[in-house]
Amino acid sequence: MMLFKLSLKNIARSIKDYAIYFFTLILGVAIFYIFNAIDSQTVMMQVSESTYEIIDLMTSMLSGVSVFVAFILGFLIIYANRFLMKRRHKEFGIYLTLGMSKRKISLILFFETLIVGVISLAIGLILGTGLSQLMSLFVANLFEAKMTEFEFVFSSSACIKTLIYFSVMYILVMIFNTYNVSRCKLIDLLNANKKSEKIKLKNPWICVIVFIISVIALGYAYYCVTGGVTDMQTADKILIPIALGALSTFFIFWSLSGLLLKIFMSMKNVYYKGLNSFTLRQFSSKINTTVFSMTIICLMLFFTICVLSSAISIRNSMTANIKELAPADIEINKKMDLPLDSGYSQEVIEDSKISVSETLDRLGFDADKYFKDVVEFYVYASNDILVKNTLGDAYEKISQEFPYLKYDTAEQFIKVSDYNKLAKLYNLDEIHLSNNEYAIIADFDSWIDIRNQGLELDTPIMINGYTLTPKYDECINGFINMTSSHVNMGIFVVPDEVLNGYVRETGMLVANYNANDDKEKQEIENMIIDLDNSPYASNTDIGASTKLAIYEGSIGLGAMITFIGLYLGIIFLIASAAILALKELSESTDNKERFRMLRKIGTDEKMLNKALFRQIGIFFLFPLIIAIIHSIFGIKFCLYILETFGKGELLKSIIMTAGIIVFVYGGYFIITYLCSKNIIKER
Repeated sequence: MMLFKLSLKNIARSIKDYAIYFFTLILGVAIFYIFNAIDSQTVMMQVSESTYEIIDLMTSMLSGVSVFVAFILGFLIIYANRFLMKRRHKEFGIYLTLGMSKRKISLILFFETLIVGVISLAIGLILGTGLSQLMSLFVANLFEAKMTEFEFVFSSSACIKTLIYFSVMYILVMIFNTYNVSRCKLIDLLNANKKSEKIKLKNPWICVIVFIISVIALGYAYYCVTGGVTDMQTADKILIPIALGALSTFFIFWSLSGLLLKIFMSMKNVYYKGLNSFTLRQFSSKINTTVFSMTIICLMLFFTICVLSSAISIRNSMTANIKELAPADIEINKKMDLPLDSGYSQEVIEDSKISVSETLDRLGFDADKYFKDVVEFYVYASNDILVKNTLGDAYEKISQEFPYLKYDTAEQFIKVSDYNKLAKLYNLDEIHLSNNEYAIIADFDSWIDIRNQGLELDTPIMINGYTLTPKYDECINGFINMTSSHVNMGIFVVPDEVLNGYVRETGMLVANYNANDDKEKQEIENMIIDLDNSPYASNTDIGASTKLAIYEGSIGLGAMITFIGLYLGIIFLIASAAILALKELSESTDNKERFRMLRKIGTDEKMLNKALFRQIGIFFLFPLIIAIIHSIFGIKFCLYILETFGKGELLKSIIMTAGIIVFVYGGYFIITYLCSKNIIKER
């Protein structure tokens, strides 16, 4: 009982000094609960069955991500606990001097960890439960779902999961504390505060050389993921600039740790002004002894910025794409003119000779009754004309620049009259061609650049006995298939007579529903889904894409990416900020004597606080600035990889990311400064 009371007093006495520890625990518990309670927050949403399936998939993925998050938070809690142990070495030494056994000290730590765990879990769950009610509004906004009447929701499954995961973490902390106490020696505990890090001045010329080489290597890594991104076609080639960037970051920190103090010492007006010499030597000492951890923190911040910016941008892009890329209610397609050796049954091969509308009739669906604005056409293709044949003299250069693209794929063609009917329905520009001209429609940026190289050379193509030349020296923005992203790599639009008797690859029918409201549209869509139960269904290979399915799929995928990105991004941000904060608090504990000496020589509190603020500010800003520089190129690479989703509103996503970083990272900075100020204060 006495040890339990002592534990309570220790926690009450140290609450100000350990604010970062409590803040991190409570924040970790709250975020863990919020993201694992998303499935319970959807009870107030009016969504379709398919959207619920997407939400179920998302919650399953978030559960998997939570395991990874738990490892990060577990490491963070153990790391933070190391700071607490170091802070109390002298206290433990006094306990041992007074005759207390190590077993009793371990018991005190057990009670303290238990109390802290219970308090942080309780506050974190209360905070998480409250914020999760707001999260339900965010979830509804992401899924663009209507909300029913508000009701308070508590997720018992998320609560149980949070209790289990964090209980395991606290048990590990208890084991860690017991092990540390058992290895403690009285002399080390009593003299712990007298130990200090020695500043090892590196050879400045070696630092300069290493810095220059690191900057050049980093510049090359930047080039690989931007200007040379076309070579990043395989996983091993992508890993090279990533590894190079990480190593360069490490050696930049290593070289700067030896250069900064030398540089500022040469600037005497700056170095000897106020307490700058003290601040700069303290900062140099920390950088000198934390090169590896600063590198890890910088890379975690870089990951956070890229993930948050890209995830939010992708969601915005996919939402914006829906109206543009799914302008009609339904698109039905089927394979045409299948050869006897295609592997399909004889019934399907026979069905491939008739149009989509005839197949719908055989399935028992009345297209004239339920569809309007119908456009039916064919896409043609043959191995006689491959991608490499249409690039002309540009092929050799393009194949070297993009060696992994498939140049032996058959090109696709459509009649100009069919395309213009479709363009009218899709609200695209119509194309007018002479008898010997062709045009290319595409919307995939990388392929547009490739196609344009062939068009600029006025490359002719020979098809079905006709020789055609390009009407335009660049691709026309357009598409045929309704999708949620920009994937059209190029389709040739040619005069009608050119394709007479040519090989049909796909038959397509695009239309709007003949309905007055969303309810009637859903009924027609259900009828189309039920066509799978038709007796004729086994005789055809027909598929459909609908605006509603594309819409729900895009919204769902965008929301999933956003949630996982936010979850990982915020956890990495908290981990980065918490590690920096704990390191700074640890330094403040070690520097109490130095600040006491400054007071003895007449330095006032205002100057001391200003020096402390600058020291912590530089320590927080240094890895963040390098991470931001990395992120400029990292985000460009992410956008290139994800360009099929379209051009997102990157500015909005960057502003949102900056807001999150300012709130979390800035919050840790302010708390660190206030706690450090309390630690160095004269008692």
